[in-house]
Formats: sequence, C-alpha cells, structure tokens
Amino acid sequence: MKPVPSLWPEGLLLTYYGDDFTGSTDVMQAFTAAGVPTVLFLEMPRETDLERFKDARCIGLAGQSRGKSPEWMRQELPVVFQRLKALGAPLLQYKVCSTFDSSPSVGSIGQAIELGLHNFQSTWSPMVVGATQLKRFQVFGHLFAADKGVVYRIDRHPTMSRHPVTPMLEADLRQHLAKQTPRRIGLIDLAQIAEGQAQAQLDSSFGQDQPVIMIDVADERSQIEAGRLIWQNRGHGLFSASSSGLQYALTAFWRSQGQIPGTPALPVSSAAPCIAIASGSCSPLSGEQIQWARAHGFLTCRLDISSCLDVTRQQAEVTRLVDMAVAAIEQGVSPLVFSAEGPDDPAVQRFDELASFAKLSRSDASERVGDALAEIMRQVLDQTRIRRIVVAGGDSSGKVGSHLGLRALTVLAGLVPGVPLCRAWSEDPLRDGLEVVFKGGQLGGADFYGLVRG
Repeated sequence: MKPVPSLWPEGLLLTYYGDDFTGSTDVMQAFTAAGVPTVLFLEMPRETDLERFKDARCIGLAGQSRGKSPEWMRQELPVVFQRLKALGAPLLQYKVCSTFDSSPSVGSIGQAIELGLHNFQSTWSPMVVGATQLKRFQVFGHLFAADKGVVYRIDRHPTMSRHPVTPMLEADLRQHLAKQTPRRIGLIDLAQIAEGQAQAQLDSSFGQDQPVIMIDVADERSQIEAGRLIWQNRGHGLFSASSSGLQYALTAFWRSQGQIPGTPALPVSSAAPCIAIASGSCSPLSGEQIQWARAHGFLTCRLDISSCLDVTRQQAEVTRLVDMAVAAIEQGVSPLVFSAEGPDDPAVQRFDELASFAKLSRSDASERVGDALAEIMRQVLDQTRIRRIVVAGGDSSGKVGSHLGLRALTVLAGLVPGVPLCRAWSEDPLRDGLEVVFKGGQLGGADFYGLVRG
C-alpha cells in the first residue's frame, strides 16, 4: 500500500503511544483501512526499524500505562513522548480506550496529558473519544457505549460501570477528567457543530494554559467536523489524548476532501487450520466467547490461579497446560487457555483472597497470571507449527508480545472493528510472519474465535 501523497510534506502524519496493546492495534486498523500505512512497534524503534518501514505515515508504540500509577508514568512517559515527537509528525497522540476507564491512581489520562503537553507550545489540546465505528458516542460531553446492540451511558454500562480496577462511575468526561488534572477542560458540543459555530467556539477557547478541548462525536457529520477542527488548527504541532476516534475523525475529514480513498477497506482473512488462544480478560463478553468456543470444537483449558500464584507449583501448571494445548493441536483442535470465564467466575471473586494467601499484592498477582499465560503461549509456539494466535486482554497481550520477542506489527486483514489480524515482525525467524490478534475484552461477537480461525 503506497503512502498518502499530499497530506503532510515531511511524510509522517501522526505518532502515538498506546496505553495498552489492544488499543494500539485499534489505531493501526483505523488508519490502515483508510489507506494510511501504519506500523506499531512493541519497543522504541531504532534507525534500522524506521528504515525498514520508511513508507509508513503513522508510527505507534504499544505501551502498558493503562494499568500503571502516575508515579510510573512520570518515570517512563516523558522520554517516550520526546522521542516520538522528534520523529516530526504534526500530531502526537496518547491513545486511550474508547470507554475512557481510568482513575487518578491507575491509568490517569490527566497525568499523561500533563506530561505530553510539556513538549508543545500549542494553545490547545484536542480530545476525541467518540467513535461511531466502535459504537462509542460522545454527546454534550457524556460518553455512551454499546453492549450487545444496546447503547448505555458509560456509568450504566453493564461492564464498564463494574470494571474491577477502574470502574466508570461518571459519564460526563469533563467531570471524570477533572479528577485527574487541574487543567482547563472545554467542549465543542453537537449543537455548536450543527449550528456551524464549532470554529468560533474553538477560537474563543485557545489559551496559553493549553486547555483540553473535547469534541463531541455522535454521527458522520460531527466526526468529519472533529477531524477538520484538529487538522486545520494543528499549527506547529498538537498533543492529543484520544481514542481511535481521533483516527476515524481525521480519516473522515481527509476522505471528505478527496485526499484518501473513498471507501475504507481491509483484506479478508483466510482460514487457518488451527489457532491458539490465551485469554486473560474477565469481561462478560470474554466469558461468552470462551463458552462459544467450548461448544464449537475448541479445547478450553482453565489456568488454575492458586497454582499460578505459588512459585513452587507455577511451572508444573504451565507444563500441564502446554501439554494439553500441544496434544490438541496435533489432533487439529484449537486450544484456548483462560484465567477466568467472565466477571462472575469464582477465580475472579476469590482473586484478592488468593493473592493475599500467596503474600502478593493484587498488581503482582495479576502480573504473575499474565506471565504464566505468556509463557504457555511461547512454549506452545516453540513445540508446534501453529502460525496464528489470539490474546484477549490488554495486560495479557502486552505480556505475550514481550515474551515472544516481537518487534513490530502491521495489519494483515480485517476481522471486526477495533480488532485486526496482524502480521508480526521479528528478528527471530520462528516468530517473523506470525499472525497475531490482540483483542480487548469488550470487542468482537460471541463467535469471535470462530471468525479468527475461519
């Protein structure tokens, strides 16, 4: 796919840091489908990496800040933002989840904004969260998200309102973000967009205090206008904490100007004889996907949490599950190893108790589960010829990516909105060309694993 010729003379349109792996691939899918070549690195790219992907118009770095503290962010993110900005794109994005789940103590979007804006002299910082393609809508500053075809205000969403770490208890994103940053927060709402007053509202909001200006997105018109406001008011560069709604808004505007192809499209994935799956998500949809897989010929294997948290038993538990998965693959059966089957799973209900018994913090216990799932996937790949894998859950995806020694990802084919099939790039010939899906817990239908297998 050739790069877009006329949008930015230096070539690169946008760089971004994804606050988790699954959201990072979401950005890549949105841009690639629109004809904007994008590459996602799993480590800070070297000069040789940049040369290999010299036709890319968007460069991303998959991160893990969504589950980290503000202290961690202050230590890790400044150098990341500086190095991404130095690549010269007019837009630098801190990519957040379209459900905006965050808190002052975990995954603080406000803290990321404070760190990112240190690198810019701009008079505003745009924020786009709504993405109609993902059934996420921002209306007068309030966020709505669909679940099984029903749209809920985010603080009444059946999953996000009861997220185990960062529950969304406030739908007004201005109020939610104000708990994480003292920065001025403005809004360009649907009425102002409909009345043609969006630019005037933006002009009156500019300031040396670099306010965050949220832009409502609920339909095609507001999405195009959001993209126009950002692109035409980018000045000498902007920092934006946004979901992939930013990509959808920009491409909607560019498409309306005839600068990119009129119909976004990705190749359809081919069938695979067998796939391997690791699920560390405890969302209701992940539970339904596990149940569907069990009923449709997949081998579902539960990771025993208590064994996983015990250093004297963890290796035996990993070996047990690897042996089961390898035996299944040899029979042409796709294995699915999971840590929980939805939020009501006893493993979820007892997790804090099990962590305490193992004398681990909740965070350390979660890390150990992620490490176990990653090690299982690594050994399964080493012992079989499997070439397509799926990882469900942001933290689990990060662990698996690191364990496998992957350097970069590009989009290979489309699956569902927000979840592409990716091609892995690695210096290890056994990993190079691996087909990978990093999936957020809330994305895809119940039959998603069947779709990936084909």
